[in-house]
Amino acid sequence: MKFDFFSIMIQPLFILYTSLLLAIGSCTPKQTTTQQPEQQKPTIVKTAPEVSKPLQTGAEQFGLYLPKLQGKRVGMVVNQTSIVGNAHLVDTLLSRGVKITTIFAPEHGFRGEADAGAYVKDARDTKTGLPIISLYGKNKKPLPEQLTNVDVLIFDIQDVGARFYTYISTMHYVMEAAAEQNKEVLILDRPNPNGNYVDGPVLEPEHKSFVGMHPIPIVHGLTVGELANMINGEKWLERQQQAKITVIPVANYNHSLPYTLPVKPSPNLPNQQAITLYPSLCLFEGTNVSVGRGTPTPFQVIGSPYYKFKDFSFTPVSTPGATDPPHKNQVCYGKNLTDPATAQPFTLAYLLDFYKNSTQQDKFFNNFFEKLAGTSELRKQIIAGKTEAEIRASWEPALANYKTLRKKYLLYPDAE
Repeated sequence: MKFDFFSIMIQPLFILYTSLLLAIGSCTPKQTTTQQPEQQKPTIVKTAPEVSKPLQTGAEQFGLYLPKLQGKRVGMVVNQTSIVGNAHLVDTLLSRGVKITTIFAPEHGFRGEADAGAYVKDARDTKTGLPIISLYGKNKKPLPEQLTNVDVLIFDIQDVGARFYTYISTMHYVMEAAAEQNKEVLILDRPNPNGNYVDGPVLEPEHKSFVGMHPIPIVHGLTVGELANMINGEKWLERQQQAKITVIPVANYNHSLPYTLPVKPSPNLPNQQAITLYPSLCLFEGTNVSVGRGTPTPFQVIGSPYYKFKDFSFTPVSTPGATDPPHKNQVCYGKNLTDPATAQPFTLAYLLDFYKNSTQQDKFFNNFFEKLAGTSELRKQIIAGKTEAEIRASWEPALANYKTLRKKYLLYPDAE
């Protein structure tokens, strides 16, 4: 028999070599253009984190309102808060060729330096030469003769969201005068630093005054633009008139958005702490308790010579914006609320505490209290020793009705 060396020796070596190649190939990743039958993993698309758009006040959005001013004689209802960047709105509009004829100034004056409640005189702006007509002097409402050279009124004033803050009362009278004289009103809206909630008693008609002109709660939760629409829509102007108004909304704003004012809105609200505490503490202006006017921290300290506890004290003195403060040059005992942790939404806790611990309860309240509270019940409830919860329960029906009404006029997403 013939010996086949290839079959005996070479073929097994070939088979071994082929097997080794196959084994090595199985460890090499397969490259294929055909889809494998196994289930595909979901595709994850990575996106850049959303960047919130910058807030723009109504005044900053020139393209929305400058065309409405072309060929018009313009009256400006403004004060120190009416700024665009670092410039006053009056100066900015003049530089853009707008024909401004008159400046109307609210409480505290055009530059915001007058005391609360102080008589503000008519004047002339030294920088522009424009006449300044006070709406907190001889008249709180523009007179017909003061509007003869005005076609459109611009209202651009920063509010703080409390019913008794009088800039919204000035806006009411400006709207009323405009309705009577057939003038347009352009409202340049600004955020409400207390606009994220609604609270307090709703004003009763018999207590209507310049520190409370509308049936709204102490903390109304509206911007001035939203409130202007409510005033018009509910026909709260004299003889149920309606003004011709246009609101330029704040861009990229909602009622949950925290907002710190770039300029103090009045002499005694110097910072965010004071603005947050203001709705709660302003009720003390109807009592014998000082809210810190005449100190470096107005609306951040409260005290009285008649408070029982003596662990904190301050002495009000004459200062710019508070030349004759309550308890001037007298030591007042009370509470220091400058710590940011004390800045809470509207509460009666401070008021109830100071009445309970006053050594002169019979002289605690004055005749201004009902105007600020908007109701005659609150004084009675405090004297009767009601708790805050019991007092709040009495507000609830009117407050619930207001919250429903408010939703009709919101221009921005709500906080709730």
